[in-house]
This record gives sequence, structure tokens and C-alpha cells, in this order.
Amino acid sequence: MNSATNTAGISISIIQPKTSILDKPVNTKVKHDISINLYALLFSELVQYCQNKSLSVPEFQSKLHEVGQSIGAKLIDINFYREKNGKREIKLLNILQFVKINLWKNIFGKECDKLERANDDERTYYLIEQESLVNKFISVPKDKGSLNCAIFVAGIVEAVLNNCGFKSTVTAHWHKGTTYMIQFDEQVIARDK
Repeated sequence: MNSATNTAGISISIIQPKTSILDKPVNTKVKHDISINLYALLFSELVQYCQNKSLSVPEFQSKLHEVGQSIGAKLIDINFYREKNGKREIKLLNILQFVKINLWKNIFGKECDKLERANDDERTYYLIEQESLVNKFISVPKDKGSLNCAIFVAGIVEAVLNNCGFKSTVTAHWHKGTTYMIQFDEQVIARDK
């Protein structure tokens, strides 16, 4: 509030309106980094929650995958709005590049290391990450040897692809670091040709 005094000694106040959050631009490129310690704590709590709710490793991975899918469905619109001005991808290779570059940067702060296509199957693609952030702070007990917590990220990727019209299933495997295997439906491949 600014105040000014005129010659008669009367004080006049000028009230400046506060800018609301609705007046601020949405697509600002402000980088919001979070502490790796905070991320590790939150993810470990998520893993413990899913572990307590499941009786076997496949059920545990299924729960992590479902949580990833719910998060991925929420990330779609904000990522396309920020990165592509609201325009969605309609070509298979373009959506895969979007996931590899833009989505990965928005979630993990860096690009995914590699995107490869399978030699023997045109429906299968691989996203390869040398050091997965979700597996960095997880120590797998011997009785859960096949556990891969990166199935959480596979759920995010699957939700993004499916909700963009690219029906697929995404799984996480231990190969060359962490490999996300994306298998598209036949209709997606036929539509893209």
C-alpha cells in the first residue's frame, strides 16, 4: 500500500491488488528440484506400503505398477501443456521420443539413456536406463530376488502411452541396467504405417 499526502494534509492511500495464482502464467520454465533424500524417503514409504498390502512378489509388483499408472495418468496433461503447448503426439516414434526426453526430464531431471526397437518384433521397443533412480536406494531381500521396483516407472509410462491412444503394456527388467519393455497392440502398429 502506497500513501501520498496532499497540500491540505489529507492522506490518500493507493491499494495495489495482489496477483492471484490464476494471473500467473502456467507454462513458466521454472525448475523445481526436490531433494534426493526426500524422494528416497517418499519412494521407500510407497514401497513399504505396497509390500505390506501384498502377499507375494507378483502381487507387490502389481500394486507398484497400479500406483505408477495412477500417477502417469495425471502427468499427461501437464507435460503436454508445458512441452508441446497442449498438442498431443499422433505418431508412434514421436510419442516414444516424448517419453524418452520430455517425460523423463520432468520426472527424473534427465533424459532416459536409450530408446531401442527390437530386431525380431516391430511391436516391441525398449527404454534403457543405466542407473534407475527408483532402484538406486532399494536393497532387495534374498526371498524377493525377482523384485524390480522400476515396475512403478513402467506403470507411469504405460498410463501415458495408453491414455494418449497408444495401447501397450510396459514391464521392467534387469538388463543393461533397467530396461522397460514396451509392447504395443497390433492396431497401434497398423495405424502408424
